[in-house]
Amino acid sequence: MWPFSRSAGPALGQRGETLARRFLKRRGLKILARNYRCPNGEIDLIALDRSTRAEQGAETIVFVEVKTRSSDRYTSPESAVNADKKRRIHRAARYYLGTHATAEFLARFDIVSIVAEGGAKPRIRHLCGAF
Repeated sequence: MWPFSRSAGPALGQRGETLARRFLKRRGLKILARNYRCPNGEIDLIALDRSTRAEQGAETIVFVEVKTRSSDRYTSPESAVNADKKRRIHRAARYYLGTHATAEFLARFDIVSIVAEGGAKPRIRHLCGAF
């Protein structure tokens, strides 16, 4: 039997995106968009990281891919972000940057990895600048 069942369905993914959004907000990021869709693809979350202004001279627009799994027994959630997925996210991000006033901002690509096993507290990992 295939160990990476999708039986949890979209409810697990939606719960993961809600957890990721709250997690990022607690870390000081401002959520600009959820489930951003364009002709070039989809991005789970787009956020603004103002903390980079002091160190890098500009605020950063963060394109976030959220991966939620009910277990990491066989592999980590972030391992599902393969080269093809990264290309699609980059294309969607270029579209976003080209259609919004973003010239003075930096850009970054993060992954928020969530493992929500049974009734246990979800484990959240933020991979900043993941790709």
